[in-house]
Amino acid sequence: MDRRAPAHPSLNSSYIPIGLDNSTSSEDEESEDQTRSSASLAVRYTPDDRYCLVYFIFFLMGIGSLLPWNFFITAKSYWLYKLRNGTEEQRSDLSDYFESYLTFASTVPSVLCLILNYILVNRLSPHLRILSSLVVILLVFVTTTVLVKVDVSRCRVEFFAVTLASVAVVSGASNIFCGSVFGISGHFPMRNSQALISGQAMGGTLSAVASIADLALSEDVTDSALAYFLTADVFILLCIFAYLLLPRLAFSRYYMMAATFTIQGERKAGGATGPAQTPPLRPILNKTWVLGLSVFCVFCVSIVVFPSVVSGIQSVNMDNGSPWTNTYFVPLAGFLLYNFADFCGRQSTAWVQVPGPTSRLLPALVVCRLL
Repeated sequence: MDRRAPAHPSLNSSYIPIGLDNSTSSEDEESEDQTRSSASLAVRYTPDDRYCLVYFIFFLMGIGSLLPWNFFITAKSYWLYKLRNGTEEQRSDLSDYFESYLTFASTVPSVLCLILNYILVNRLSPHLRILSSLVVILLVFVTTTVLVKVDVSRCRVEFFAVTLASVAVVSGASNIFCGSVFGISGHFPMRNSQALISGQAMGGTLSAVASIADLALSEDVTDSALAYFLTADVFILLCIFAYLLLPRLAFSRYYMMAATFTIQGERKAGGATGPAQTPPLRPILNKTWVLGLSVFCVFCVSIVVFPSVVSGIQSVNMDNGSPWTNTYFVPLAGFLLYNFADFCGRQSTAWVQVPGPTSRLLPALVVCRLL
């Protein structure tokens, strides 16, 4: 087995408030001795990630973090069918601007839940936040799957409102899940954080592939959508089982145990005995504002054009009657191309890490992309 340095918790996953009282009782000293002996035993050897199971679990949870959002935005033909005005060919205001409504219903709850996740980071355990958010996402998607076969021709506005509410709930739960999982990955080697990032892009790629396959295999829109959303249900269930499996693996237990001992030792060394506090925002921003602003600019550009603009692009040869320039054009040229390129870019960071996080070239490239 390889000898490695003990893992320490990252700043974004645990904050240890320092108290003023350094007095400790004999029981506390005895507990600290036990903790130190256990910690030294825990960090003496690092188990291997056998069969890359931990890497795959983080990759799968990365898929689950953005898969719900991608499944909602990729099913454009289904939403056009459900929100049509009377006949299948006649469009309505609800269907024409659905992507814009969808983006708004997703981003606003996402921001609010990111703030909530920051407040709750040391008040609720990551285990509770991750499992509860996954269960909420699963329940919403099961409801969406059931509504596929419900005739909503006489209550299109109500169906539209329920859909937007579902998107808002799913987006909020997904952001809590994503933030919590990234917090856990901070205890692990950087390779596992990269697995999360790549998995997020793979979620979009899988949703695009599933959409194209359903369109090809089923002539009925509702049958296609039913199989499509059932696929999402299965993936969410896989994420739940994968997360429950994570603490049972020796590799993940090692890093979680090392992080737990480090947190307990620092809390006792600082005399912090009260409830956990909210992490201080200013020192975090002082260290991360350049990278944070760069990430904001990158995603701002992406969200502005995708999916609302990309999904409205039509082929110049759409009048030739070919399914490649009509039925499959947006799923292929829009969603699949975008998400596959996104996956390639994220996966390339496993090998290419230039420019580095402190390079001045990085924000300059972000500004060039913005222009």
